[in-house]
Amino acid sequence: MDTAARLAAPSGAHPLGTDGLGRDVLARLGHGAASTVGVALAVCAISYAVALVLGFLPDFTAGVSDVANALPPVVVGILVAAVLGPGTAGASLAVALVSWPPLAAHAAALVQEVRASGFLTAQRAIGSTPYRILTRHVLPAVAGPVARHAVLRLPGIALALASLGFLGLGVQPPAPEWGLLLDESRMYVERAPWAALAPATALALLAGLAVSLSSLTSPKAPRP
Repeated sequence: MDTAARLAAPSGAHPLGTDGLGRDVLARLGHGAASTVGVALAVCAISYAVALVLGFLPDFTAGVSDVANALPPVVVGILVAAVLGPGTAGASLAVALVSWPPLAAHAAALVQEVRASGFLTAQRAIGSTPYRILTRHVLPAVAGPVARHAVLRLPGIALALASLGFLGLGVQPPAPEWGLLLDESRMYVERAPWAALAPATALALLAGLAVSLSSLTSPKAPRP
């Protein structure tokens, strides 16, 4: 675009205005949503797979889980960026490293509950093999609830990725990731506040959604 189109105010052609390079803010916000959610889905799937495996080994992972659960994604992102350099892979790895403990705790609680149930005793009594009990009874009872738990944590994961992008530890330019969009707009926030307002509002809504869903992600306690 020509120079005159840079930092253009919202109009019919550009409902959210343009940024410092004349790019449509609404278009970049939409593309950034697909990118942010797509990477968050991948991280969510990795955390879910790790949680299912470690949910059967709670005694072996208790210490590691406590450490991972206490570390904020930004701190892990800095450490990973120091080794791998900033980028999508490093940010995804950093968030994945701290996203699995709540899911693993949920999986472990469900495994304990299922193992204590009477129908498993009946299955053993009729001669069912451990493999059949695991694949036909234990895994189906654990996989579904933990998957729903993982989906509820998706906004929080996306927000953590956006935070790393804002700090320059995640997706690199010219990708339209929301955290990166907010960081790029800081240079001209006084001259063109609309360029920063759009990603800031999107991130605020994402944070509100993450907080609202957090009350639904408490692991179910095992029955006595």
